[in-house]
Amino acid sequence: MATGNNVRKRVIVVGGGFAGINAAMELAKLSVDITLVDRKNYHTFQPLLYQVALAVLSPADIAQPIRSILRDHQNVEVLMDEVVGFDLSDQRVLLKTGSQLEYDYLILASGSTHSYFGKDDWAKLAPGLKTVEDATEIRRRVLLAFELAERQMQEAGSHPPLNFVIVGGGPTGVELAGAISDIAKLYMTKDFRHIDPATAQVLILEGSPSILAAYPPDLQVKAREQLNALGVQVRTGAHVTDVQPGYVMVDDERVESAVTLWAAGVQASPLGKLLGFPTDRRGCVLVDQFLNPPNHPEIFICGDLAHVEENGRQLPGVAQPAMQMGVYAARRIGRLVARDFGSDGTGLNQPFHYFDKGDMATIGRKAAVANIKWPFHGHWSGFPAWMTWLLVHIFFLIGFRNRIAVFSQWAWTYLSFRDGARLITGSQNLPGWNENYGTPEDASIQRSLDLAVPKT
Repeated sequence: MATGNNVRKRVIVVGGGFAGINAAMELAKLSVDITLVDRKNYHTFQPLLYQVALAVLSPADIAQPIRSILRDHQNVEVLMDEVVGFDLSDQRVLLKTGSQLEYDYLILASGSTHSYFGKDDWAKLAPGLKTVEDATEIRRRVLLAFELAERQMQEAGSHPPLNFVIVGGGPTGVELAGAISDIAKLYMTKDFRHIDPATAQVLILEGSPSILAAYPPDLQVKAREQLNALGVQVRTGAHVTDVQPGYVMVDDERVESAVTLWAAGVQASPLGKLLGFPTDRRGCVLVDQFLNPPNHPEIFICGDLAHVEENGRQLPGVAQPAMQMGVYAARRIGRLVARDFGSDGTGLNQPFHYFDKGDMATIGRKAAVANIKWPFHGHWSGFPAWMTWLLVHIFFLIGFRNRIAVFSQWAWTYLSFRDGARLITGSQNLPGWNENYGTPEDASIQRSLDLAVPKT
């Protein structure tokens, strides 16, 4: 243990996402010392990642340095490092650099990543959307497909179909599909001289019977209607069996794809399993009503990493529950510390309870669905839901500069029909384009390049 009962307690927070940041800010109100550890030096507002991926916003609009967020709290320090293990008996966190951090209380909120259901080789062909790096890679691929089609049209007089396939019809898949349709049909129509971007086709492949399965049935219908109005095709009950350069397989059917994106599943951070506690099939740690793993009241699991059930259903891995878990863990630590210093322990037996305010998913320009549960109940779709979504996301963005930048960019995009972050960075190779769509000379060159690269 890091300290005795009569000195300041030390709290280690692992993860700078919604749960970790909210926990740190709440803990900062206490007479404890806090260390927040994260591999990145910035907090990402994940609900707006898809806007970076589709060139509406820049990464800096939705990310802010963790040190800037916590700079006014003198009892909080930030450490940019990677956690690689735990010594639970001595209450230590093990870091990649070889250092060890002692703790009296530990909040583990390291989030989640993509799940390819055992087909990890699909990741390089169908990127998911969890990080800023993911968003810029998706932006590169989507924009590059139009550029390659323009070049091929100019050189050969034709280009292959610009098919964008999104595997998964949850909120991320729906948002990506609507945004691709928007940029193709609204924002890039005057930018090219040899191709018509509006001819691009967007397809959602969803394995379950409906898209947005967690939403009420009437909103699922409204979402599909709005997607259809945008020209997005939706196929439910479509099980992807293989992902290859330039196409995906749905059972025995080959579906051509200039760009394939993954929005079909997530798995918890591997740190959960390193703790050695029971986990569910996604790697989420099973916790009790106080967010503690078995027999460890000094450890709190929060956010996507925690398997928490209410009313027989697991809480979703989205921002709302993560923020509330972080605040709850911090306040409970405050009660535990107060008890150690002689308080009566008021509120110690208060379990975590998720206050569900509702869910929203944007579909495109002036298109969204919203399941409102607070301050009143209602199912909204179309422009009212879109405006509500916009205002809520601006409100929860961290940092005044970010709010102003995002609002200004959205207003400019809405009024001018232009987006302002359409940059292609990195490689100009698009998996599958040369092999399946390019000229024979292109394919020969690409095969030669592939053979020249050593396999790892």
